[in-house]
Amino acid sequence: MSINIPRGTKDILPGEVEKWQLIEQKAKEVSARFNYKEIRTPIFEHTDLFQRGVGDSTDIVQKEMYTFNDRGDRSLTLRPEGTAPVTRSYVENKMFGLPGQPVKLFYIQPMFRYERPQAGRYRQFVQFGIEAMGSADPAIDAEVISLAMTVYRELGLKKLRLVLNTLGDAQSRKSHKEALIAHFEPRIDEFCSDCQNRLLKNPLRILDCKKDRDHELMKSAPSILEHLNEESKTYFEDVKTSLDAMNIDYVIDPTLVRGLDYYNHTAFEIMSEAEGFGAITTLSGGGRYNGLVEDLGGPATPSIGFAMSLERLLLALEAEGVTLETEEELDCYVVALGDEAKQKSVSILSQLRQNGIKSDKDYLDKKMKAQFKAADRLKAKYVAILGEEELTKGIINVKNMDSGDQQEVVIEELSTFIKQGK
Repeated sequence: MSINIPRGTKDILPGEVEKWQLIEQKAKEVSARFNYKEIRTPIFEHTDLFQRGVGDSTDIVQKEMYTFNDRGDRSLTLRPEGTAPVTRSYVENKMFGLPGQPVKLFYIQPMFRYERPQAGRYRQFVQFGIEAMGSADPAIDAEVISLAMTVYRELGLKKLRLVLNTLGDAQSRKSHKEALIAHFEPRIDEFCSDCQNRLLKNPLRILDCKKDRDHELMKSAPSILEHLNEESKTYFEDVKTSLDAMNIDYVIDPTLVRGLDYYNHTAFEIMSEAEGFGAITTLSGGGRYNGLVEDLGGPATPSIGFAMSLERLLLALEAEGVTLETEEELDCYVVALGDEAKQKSVSILSQLRQNGIKSDKDYLDKKMKAQFKAADRLKAKYVAILGEEELTKGIINVKNMDSGDQQEVVIEELSTFIKQGK
């Protein structure tokens, strides 16, 4: 009986994995340019972390987490998102006491959510995320957005749409929450059970409901922009001013709320406008979460971040017809003819690799013609041919596969020759 891959997961095979490596390298390179350092957190955490950090009214906590009890009967959860674990690590390791503030971190890690698989959405997926912790400067909100846009642009995406909103501070959110309750409560029985449960707990999340998004009350719901106090208005204006200074275009959408409970002030999503991309156009999203560090036992720490789906990034690149140039060529393929030559090829191959030369040889005892076909398939720049005659002379015949030129090279000088021709 064969065993297949679990539903909602995917094997990333050679030929495709190189694209992932290129994207990950670009994300790391841009992060370094913006002075963000990598952090790696455990794949599983205590379930309480996500219940407290993400919010028990969210779909993630209520419906999507992979939660289990270990042998000590402790409730653990596979990481469904990156911000809560990074914040836990920030508090636990007292990073708020480091001399270099704000603390600027990035991660590239697998996440796990139990939801219906579809194009670009898996139960195990990879996110590139940024967290900037310890600054309340609106300019760092713009910096985080700029970092995400830089990654997309430098990978070749052009058809992007940045959607921006503010959720205001605690006072503004309280006023908006009261207005939303008053708006929805008289007809809440017309909404789904999730929205009914959210009404008093977190009515802002009703605006994020996929089932009831076409209900007439959604269109007339009070906007957060109508309930911002002066401090929140000024903050939002400063974020927009910084984005304008960076020549980053954006559109304001007062219905953008994001799906997690910890957001306040700036919220944003970056979407693909590529034709045929699909119904779910969001590539990444994030925002400010000034209260989360405090909620998890640390000092009051203003913070902002985003998470970017690598699966959806690959779909967007495909939709725009962007081809990632991955390096797949081999520097040298060693063709050995005869038992002694085959034995010698082992040490030759070892020396090539020790000198940083990408190289390979035949391990299936193929004929010379078949070995050349293998070299061609691997896009080898050079083929080094070693037979009994060459072995006696202490030389090896090296063929340039592009030009067809062939010359004898002293075996001990093969690495130098290949390096000079690279």
